[in-house]
Amino acid sequence: MLNGTSKWASLSIAGLALTALVAGCGTSNGSNTANGSGTAANGTGGQGGTQTVTLNETGSSLLYPLFNDQWIHAYQQVAPNVRLNAASTGSGTGISQALQGTVQLGASDAYLPPSTLSSNQGVMNIPLAVSAQQVMYNLPGVTGHLKLTGDVLAKIYQGQIKYWDDPALTALNPTVKLPHQQIIPVHRSDGSGDTFLFTQFLTDTNSNWANTVKYSTQVSWPSLSTGIGANGNDGVVTTLAENKYSVGYVGISWLNKAEQKGLGYAALQNKSGNFVLPETANIQAAVNQMVSQVPTNEAISLIYAPGAQSYPIINFEYAIVKQQQADPATAAALKKFLSWAISTNGGDSAQYMTPVHFLPLPASVAPKSQAQIDNITG
Repeated sequence: MLNGTSKWASLSIAGLALTALVAGCGTSNGSNTANGSGTAANGTGGQGGTQTVTLNETGSSLLYPLFNDQWIHAYQQVAPNVRLNAASTGSGTGISQALQGTVQLGASDAYLPPSTLSSNQGVMNIPLAVSAQQVMYNLPGVTGHLKLTGDVLAKIYQGQIKYWDDPALTALNPTVKLPHQQIIPVHRSDGSGDTFLFTQFLTDTNSNWANTVKYSTQVSWPSLSTGIGANGNDGVVTTLAENKYSVGYVGISWLNKAEQKGLGYAALQNKSGNFVLPETANIQAAVNQMVSQVPTNEAISLIYAPGAQSYPIINFEYAIVKQQQADPATAAALKKFLSWAISTNGGDSAQYMTPVHFLPLPASVAPKSQAQIDNITG
């Protein structure tokens, strides 16, 4: 397993520019605001005083359900004078707007590469939680969980495997009657941390993909007559639901909505050769394998972790934040919110994590995030 620095170094050698990371600001597929109308309550990160401070967040559609459905409403009770605005625009947009300073919080499933960190002094990527990604499909009549590998998925997205009853798929699923129907591969069309995660998995498991398409928040997808692009995780879920025999990658925070639409999801082959589901125990197993490798700046890939039980597509959900904020009040509010967000007595508690299938930061990682948060100034 390569850490984030090594992976992004290899990506730079391959000639992919930073613009591939931040290009393609996705169309916003949702936004919400907390105007702090609640009564202040005791809690980690409470913001004192009466001055209203606005914190704008945009980016990851994977992180959006945690911000929108869980944190915003809870934090207005903790800090009634802090106004939180959240928008689901894709990680690429979250990164670019955070670097430009047009938002205080850029939400991203992707860590920043060393070249970006070195050329943008004072920009930090701060893990807030642990998430995962599942591979979903629309296969009428097929129940249970298909077994899929990264190698087979790469061949599907490259057009080398075209039908659901291809021998490579039937060999993995000998007891499942797969239809002789063309596969419709669905991918993100916006700059996406989910694309970053999925294409890392394909890069780690298929040498042809690693040598040609590679990985980033946006890639040049192989041209397929059956391929479809969609904006945001909600766009992918909708596209999958509307197209029988399709397959795509979806952030785990959208699992409930995807299942409500009748979509199935796969057991993926991990680095040890076992097929595992994106269940809490398997996600935690992968985290446990990687925590000792998390660097001070917390830029690291958790994809394809070793271990018999490890689920292969997991990641930190990052807040991309500038160390120097516009003024002391904004800096103080941002520090207090982020401190609350990573506290197990605050935003990282099970009551907020469990509904979106996230896990809290490991005990050894949270202090590293807090150390970065403490560096925020105004």
